[in-house]
Amino acid sequence: MNEWQKTHNKVKMYKELYPKGTRVMLLHMGDDDPNPVEDGTRGTVVAVDDIGTVHCIFDSGRSLGLVPDADSFRRLTEAELAEEQTEQPGGMEMGM
Repeated sequence: MNEWQKTHNKVKMYKELYPKGTRVMLLHMGDDDPNPVEDGTRGTVVAVDDIGTVHCIFDSGRSLGLVPDADSFRRLTEAELAEEQTEQPGGMEMGM
């Protein structure tokens, strides 16, 4: 198998694992980013491009392409997804 075929197979796998709308959590960005997204930040996949970059919009409002071989991230579990569904908008209550 040549390099093009290997890359094509990886990209196909990423597109199947991370379809549009998939919720992910960033575990750690590669060390070469001068303005990294904070570890533990959750986001939503908007696309996987033809070189395998997983493009996300994070809950913090930041957009970023995750590179599978450089950045560490994972899909949210079913339990985490269910937890998100039950959370109230705005999070914490404010008292006076």
